[in-house]
Amino acid sequence: MTNIPETGRTPRVQIRLVVLQILVLSLLLTLGGRLWYLQVRNGDEYAKEASGNHVQQVVTPAVRGSILDARGIPIADNETRLVVSASRTELMKMEDDGKGVLTKLAGVLGMKPQEVMEKVRLCDAKTPQPCWNGSPYQPIPITDEATPKQALQIRERGEDFPGITAEPTAVRRYAGPGGSNTAQVLGYLSPVTDAEIEKAKDTSSPYLRSDQVGRSGLERTYDKDLRGKAGVTRYEVDNLGRVIGRAKSDKAEPGANVVTSIDARVQSVAEYELNEAMEAARHEFDKNTGENYKADSGAVVVMEAKTGRVVAMASNPAYDPNAWVGGISGKDYAKLTGKKSNYPLLNRATQGQAAPGSIFKVVSTTAAVNAGYPFDGKYPCTSSYSIGSQVFKNFESENYGPISLGRALEVSCDTVFYGLAHNEWKKDGGTKPKKNAHDWFFKTAKQFGLSKKTGIDLPSEVSGRIPDRKWKQDFWKANKDSWCKAGKKDGDYIQRLSYENCLEGNQMRAGDTVNYSIGQGDTLVTPIQMASIYAAISNGGTLHQPEIAKAVVSADGKHVSEIAPKVNSKLPMNAKTRDQIDEALAGVATRGTAAWRFGGWPQDKIPMHAKTGTAEVYGKQTTSWFATYTKDYSIVMTISQGGTGSGASGPAVRKIYDALYGIDENGKQNKKKALLPQPEKNLPKIAPDGSIDAPKIEPYAPQKDEPPAQQELAGALPASAYGRRD
Repeated sequence: MTNIPETGRTPRVQIRLVVLQILVLSLLLTLGGRLWYLQVRNGDEYAKEASGNHVQQVVTPAVRGSILDARGIPIADNETRLVVSASRTELMKMEDDGKGVLTKLAGVLGMKPQEVMEKVRLCDAKTPQPCWNGSPYQPIPITDEATPKQALQIRERGEDFPGITAEPTAVRRYAGPGGSNTAQVLGYLSPVTDAEIEKAKDTSSPYLRSDQVGRSGLERTYDKDLRGKAGVTRYEVDNLGRVIGRAKSDKAEPGANVVTSIDARVQSVAEYELNEAMEAARHEFDKNTGENYKADSGAVVVMEAKTGRVVAMASNPAYDPNAWVGGISGKDYAKLTGKKSNYPLLNRATQGQAAPGSIFKVVSTTAAVNAGYPFDGKYPCTSSYSIGSQVFKNFESENYGPISLGRALEVSCDTVFYGLAHNEWKKDGGTKPKKNAHDWFFKTAKQFGLSKKTGIDLPSEVSGRIPDRKWKQDFWKANKDSWCKAGKKDGDYIQRLSYENCLEGNQMRAGDTVNYSIGQGDTLVTPIQMASIYAAISNGGTLHQPEIAKAVVSADGKHVSEIAPKVNSKLPMNAKTRDQIDEALAGVATRGTAAWRFGGWPQDKIPMHAKTGTAEVYGKQTTSWFATYTKDYSIVMTISQGGTGSGASGPAVRKIYDALYGIDENGKQNKKKALLPQPEKNLPKIAPDGSIDAPKIEPYAPQKDEPPAQQELAGALPASAYGRRD
């Protein structure tokens, strides 16, 4: 057998050894460099961090500031409750992740075990509410409604409830003075998240893990002022966790109080009357659909005409903001966010959008005057208006003959505005617009502040929509493909409409302009926008930025930061046009479409101005609008699927005015019973100890309905005829 010499393998082995030596040397050099970096280059930094591991913080939460109404009545404050909390870190150390402890706790608290366990689970993309979206290292509240007996059981049997605490704690309270709710205005709180802590770390107002933060409403807008500054005491501890000294202590600073322009009494009236109006509408038969009106949502805004400050703002459906205090239950969360409840967290006054119907005609009237049409000219109010084969009817097919723009507002004549808008559309080039088309009707609406946010100090306001030529083009580009796919020339209504939109949906057609002129079609507005517009007509033409907060006052009352009214713009009308529209809107209340709702009103002492609106929506029942103002206030109410403006919203608005001014069933003013005959000008006084001498408030006691004879005025049609009016 031949022996193979091993000398042929030697070079390969040597190469491998060299590579291995180089690799080992590289690893040693890397390790040495890293040790140098940690011990020499960054040694001081890590030494400080290591020493910090021996400092423990004890946080004393700051007392959150109160939200007060205009007279100093707390509508959101704090109260001491027995709060039962669980330490998730302690529960996770147990073999069963704390299920046994939580089950026993549920028995003591009279809750279901599943309900308790849901409260301590952490929120993530896959976990539905209820869950804990705060820090996992922070005690998680299970309930803030524990009785002294329950708290004593937990504390005396500490060995049975490891990681569970029961302590008296200051928690948020939404007082609901006078039966008011104010939920969507106030908002609610929930624990700060780790992401929010990280984001605010380097700001002037960092978060602590124990903080509760505002999630909506005024709680969110003024969170920084209300939150205050938590107290932090730092203790030096040894490796066994024993305290060896105090390092530093920062005192807690209570949050400031936010004084609002809300009057809790008027708020209670507004909420009650809105709800009553919706209930009444649900008992009225809608001949167009063959069923009663649904009246599924609504809103009302009461605004100071001269400042834009909000005196009351109600949205329906509503909810109890106290449901969020101490952590919301799964059942309550489902109610607040489910389709079945119609999303009560939405503030319909600032987030609800709908076609405005005829209350938009003050905009169209101004546009016509600016385009050169005389206010006192004569314009045909016919029963219908034809464009080619299309026939656009006047509401209830009324025919008043040649009338002025003022009279067109009083009787809400649609065909007058059809004709004016159609003429301007033709002057601008029709479907082939001129390069410098005037577009008076669209331009004027934007000058009224529509299609943009008012800037009210509430989060998540929406802007509405003015469907001008640019919007038409953008909307067509975004939807063309789906329209072309779904459209059929000989299909049902939706298919035919999609077919037409596919071909020419970017064109401003004559039908678009005439519908737009009476607040129909693709136009969308919010109640707060319309309240601002009618307030501006009342005050002479100044469009204010709506505000709810009047001042931020320190807890001891020494530092007051007033929030002055802000001006957004001026209405695009001269003084003469404003006075003419003002006179016409007074006519609406005395001899026009709203006259039957203001029978017996002291017009000579408190001039009333109004405009009714009934907006048609494809596939739904009509939307009710009622816009009004006096020299002091503007009030706008809307009810979705509620019927006509004067029929559904009118009675409620009248009753709010009766309460404001103290008007009795005989039309006489009793100032002693008037809630707010003029806006509140002074701020409430807060004592150095934080106490507030706020007046007491009684629940709203509505007057009985006026007798039928009181509801009709000389020269007005019978009430039965007005039941169908715009």
